[in-house]
Amino acid sequence: MEISAASASLTSSGLVPRLLPPLFYPPQARTTSCAPFSSAKLISPPHRRIPPSPCLADQSASTGVNVVDSDPIDAVKRKAIDISPQLKGASIFLVGINNHIKTNLGKLLAESLRYYYFDSDKLIAEAAGGNTSVQALKEADEMAFKESETEVLKQLSSMGRLVVCAGDGAVQSLTNLALLRHGISIWIDVPLEIAAKGDDPFSSEPSPELYEALKANYEKSRKGYDTADAVISLERIATKLGWEDLETVTSEELALEASLMLFDYYSLRS
Repeated sequence: MEISAASASLTSSGLVPRLLPPLFYPPQARTTSCAPFSSAKLISPPHRRIPPSPCLADQSASTGVNVVDSDPIDAVKRKAIDISPQLKGASIFLVGINNHIKTNLGKLLAESLRYYYFDSDKLIAEAAGGNTSVQALKEADEMAFKESETEVLKQLSSMGRLVVCAGDGAVQSLTNLALLRHGISIWIDVPLEIAAKGDDPFSSEPSPELYEALKANYEKSRKGYDTADAVISLERIATKLGWEDLETVTSEELALEASLMLFDYYSLRS
C-alpha cells in the first residue's frame, strides 16, 4: 500500500469501523458506563490513583481468595466474577511499554472478565497493510499516523467490555488521554531491561537497539503514564513475594493484582 493511500485510509471514517464491526459486539458492549469527559478534566483530572493492593500472599484474609492453595488461573477467574457486576461493562486500558508481559496480562484479563481483547497498535498496522507499511507511514507522515492512533482509540473508547493494550500514542496527547477516561487505565510498569528482550520471554539479554528505542518512547510517554488510574509494578510485586528475579512473576499474579485494584476502585466509587 502506498503511503498516501495508507494515510487516507487510516484517517477516513470508513476503514477503521470495518476493523471493529458493530455486529461483532453484544449490545451491552457498544456503550460504556462512564460519564463523558469535559475539557476541564484535561487540565486537572479529578481521579485519584488507586493505592496498591495488599501483598498477594496476604490476600486470602481480605478477599476470600486462597491465592496460595488454589490454582492461580482459578483464583483470577473467581475474582473476575466478583468484580464484573461493579465494572458494569467499563473498558480497561493497559498503558505502558509494549512487551509480552503487558500483552499476556491483557489477554488473561479479557478471558477472565469475558471481555474482548484488542491491541490498538495492531489495529493500526492492519489498517495500513502490515507493520512495514505502518512504519513507512509513521516516518513519511507522522501527523497522519497520530490521527490514525486517535481514530482507533476513539472507536475503542466508545465501546464497552474491552481490554485494550494501548500504544504509546494513547498517552502522548491530551485528546487521547481524555479518551482513556471513558474507562479505567492501568499502567503496567515493566523495567526497560525486561521489555527490551522482545517477544522472547526466555531471552537472556536485552536487545541494545530495542532498548534504546523503548527508552526514547518511555521518556516521551512518562508523564502520560503518570495519569493512569492505577499502577501495576512488576518490581514491586516481585519484592513483596520475596523474589529477586522479576521475570518469575506470572501473568496470573499480575492479573489478580489488577482484579483487586479494579475491585478497590469501584468499591470507592459506589
